[in-house]
Amino acid sequence: MTSRAATEGLPVVNTHVHFPPNFSAFATVPDAIGTAVAEGVRAIGISNFYDQQVYSRFAEQAAEAGIVALFGLEFITLDPDLEAAGVLVNDPANPGRVYFCGKGISPFRERTPAAAATAAAIRSDNDTRAGAMIAQLAAHFAGVGLDTGLTGESVAADVAARTDVPVAWVSLQERHIARAFQEALATLPVDRRAAVLEAAYGSPSAVDVDNPVALQGELRSRLLKVGTAGFVPEVPLSFADAYSYVLDSGGIPTFPILADGAKQLSVFEYPPAELARKLVERRVYAAELIPIRNAAAIVDEYVDALTAAGIIVMGGTEHNTADRIPYDPACVDGPLPEAARNAFWEATCVVAAHQHLVAAGEPGYVDAAGNLTGTDPAARKAELVALGAKLIRGAADPVLPGSTRDLGAADPVLPGSTRDLDTDKE
Repeated sequence: MTSRAATEGLPVVNTHVHFPPNFSAFATVPDAIGTAVAEGVRAIGISNFYDQQVYSRFAEQAAEAGIVALFGLEFITLDPDLEAAGVLVNDPANPGRVYFCGKGISPFRERTPAAAATAAAIRSDNDTRAGAMIAQLAAHFAGVGLDTGLTGESVAADVAARTDVPVAWVSLQERHIARAFQEALATLPVDRRAAVLEAAYGSPSAVDVDNPVALQGELRSRLLKVGTAGFVPEVPLSFADAYSYVLDSGGIPTFPILADGAKQLSVFEYPPAELARKLVERRVYAAELIPIRNAAAIVDEYVDALTAAGIIVMGGTEHNTADRIPYDPACVDGPLPEAARNAFWEATCVVAAHQHLVAAGEPGYVDAAGNLTGTDPAARKAELVALGAKLIRGAADPVLPGSTRDLGAADPVLPGSTRDLDTDKE
């Protein structure tokens, strides 16, 4: 497959992809990497929720494929002041709820005590919530005549088997839960399935019950959301704790923009120049779009305003549903605009350079307090773009048997590695 980026001279890059065992369009890490190779991808940013133990496998397989592995995180956070004011941010239903990311983290270094405590709380709180949701939903279905026998442990074991990872790496998401119950329903005859769903919902199903993806989506919306039988409240991190965790992990705090992915543009995100002001005020100098949910004109508007404010803007696809869209980002109404493609490329280069430099103990794009490094932000960004471009473009050079070529930061920094990361190496 030849992507639009490749035909325009820029490598295909993507900074936001959910890899198994997160719910993903891909079955396994090898599936995701193999697809990336087939599509000519040169850099991928993994961006998983809750647990990062799969990152070493991702790093190893990406390196073998000549792909730069970028490491990221995604969180659900809460800003109490925005919540009290009733302000919607980038969650279209919950005031004060903020999706937030970290980019270019150093996932294999020893965590600080504060970061270790935060990581443990993120995982524990989600596992407790998922287990409670499954128990409530299993009891609800049993009450209408379907004994699924599902538990948190059984669903996690199934996800581990499907994605070929240890069960300890699995922290369940709503989509995993919806799929488990959809598959339990699929064991029933169609007429019985429809009757059970009507009893569970209190009204008939509105989708084709033979369509697994459609039914999974309906199960989530009608049985796992607020006010439904399976709902259990999330325990979001405070925005301040998430921001600190990203910095403790060596990363770049990054705001994911929803924009017109919601029915209405949020007052926090729009107009884009005002969003830029709010981000700079919070010392957030990176943003990310998932343009498959945005119109090209809106993408252009955000890219223009944020880059003018000195904020780098990158792009991804998430791949967090069963839909296997291309890695190369595109807009909901057509190809990515040229200015956005260039901005995404430069931002990805900055992330690659930051990750490389921080792993080597050198300053990256932001420092440990979240401030931009260097005395001239534009000049510093240009330096990072040049270094990142070198790393990404060089990653896929073939390594012949017996070659002693130094691959620099195109190789992942794995636990126990003693590889010299001198950035002056050619």
